[in-house]
Amino acid sequence: MREIVLDTETTGFEPTEGDRIVEIGAVELFNHMPTGRTFHKYINPQRSMPKAAFEVHGLGDDFLRDKPLFRDVAQAFLDFVGTDIMVIHNASFDMKFLNHELGAIGLPKLPDRQALDTLAMARQKFPGSPSSLDALCRRFGVDNSGREKHGALLDSEILAEVYLELIGGRQPDFVLSTDNNRSKDSAEIAADWRPQPRATALLSRLTGEEAAAHAAFVEKLGEAAIWAKRQ
Repeated sequence: MREIVLDTETTGFEPTEGDRIVEIGAVELFNHMPTGRTFHKYINPQRSMPKAAFEVHGLGDDFLRDKPLFRDVAQAFLDFVGTDIMVIHNASFDMKFLNHELGAIGLPKLPDRQALDTLAMARQKFPGSPSSLDALCRRFGVDNSGREKHGALLDSEILAEVYLELIGGRQPDFVLSTDNNRSKDSAEIAADWRPQPRATALLSRLTGEEAAAHAAFVEKLGEAAIWAKRQ
């Protein structure tokens, strides 16, 4: 099962008001474990960087001026993500920016069902507790000491560790398959391990003497015996 842990950095909060993506970072997981494959791009937003946004991620106008435009990296990003689940903290924020940018250049938008929101997962698992990425790092003991400012790739790598803890720990399951080219949805995965009846029933190991002894024992118990009530 392939998943993509994803984060973006932006110039602000609302793409409909002119805010743009300035960084995309993504980490590939296979069977919940990092493969080492990543996608990382800085993007020229074609607008000035507000001070408030700069203080969050430290990406300024001079740094971004020679970086590619979103249209130049969009197809490579879509190819990397494919149709696999994207694990995102506060997914609605990143999805609205990604789909606004994709729509503006005429590329297909990403369906909401493709995003798995770890913020919603954390709020459901720990109701009433802080659910920011930093708070979850403290809860799970994930090292985020290098996170002086927000960065899309670093945050994706940290989120990948937090996600593994949210779903049950660093080894959530035992998966023997190594077919990296196969992608399944949750229904297909469940079908792989769901117990099924045997095609051929096992032969009874009960001997004739044992069966006769049991019948005699039940007869002594009378009609109140539980075995006498079986249909």
